[in-house]
Formats: sequence, C-alpha cells, structure tokens
Amino acid sequence: MKQKRVSKNFMDSVFVPSEKISWNQKDGIVILDIPNTGFFNKLAQAFFHKPKISHITLDKYGSTLWLLLDGTNSVFDVVNAMKKAFPQEQDRMLDRVVTFFYTLQTNKYISIK
Repeated sequence: MKQKRVSKNFMDSVFVPSEKISWNQKDGIVILDIPNTGFFNKLAQAFFHKPKISHITLDKYGSTLWLLLDGTNSVFDVVNAMKKAFPQEQDRMLDRVVTFFYTLQTNKYISIK
C-alpha cells in the first residue's frame, strides 16, 4: 500500500542546531566548531595539516538567526524576529533567511525538530 506523503509548509518548520556541532558566542557573534571527519578530511589532516576542527564565524545576521534556533521558533517566527532586529533589511529578510536556512541544512549544521 502506498503511503500518503504529508506536505508541510516550510514556514512552519522548526529547526535546531545539529548535535554534532558545538558552538560558542563572543561579543554577540556565534562561532561554529565544525569537525572535519571522513576519509578525505583524514588524508588532508595527515598530509596537508588541515585542522581537525574548523571554526566558522557567523556575521551579525547569521549569529542572530542561530540564537533563534531554540527548538520553539518556526521559520516564520525567525523571519519576523530578524525583521525586528534589522528593520533596514525588512524587504530582503525573507530571501536572506530562507537562503541561510538552506545553506545550514545542506551542510547538516541544523535539522528539523
């Protein structure tokens, strides 16, 4: 029997940071600590001195968004909070937030709760 596919509006989605990523905050800016795992990363670490952990510093927009990923805020809530935090960017905020969510999800830095 074929299962029904449940469609969910993206704006209702609630995201949380991946459990595999640690992060910290300094002066309001979030820094993600991304482990470089996998075969090719191990080779790069051995032969090219690539670090075992990369530190990715988010900008003010990314940091504000990241801090909103508490498991209760939907994408809709995040967009509205970002519009309030950056009123000069209101007209571009939806595109900015959706693009950032896409990037975070593609890189497996966040997942849907």
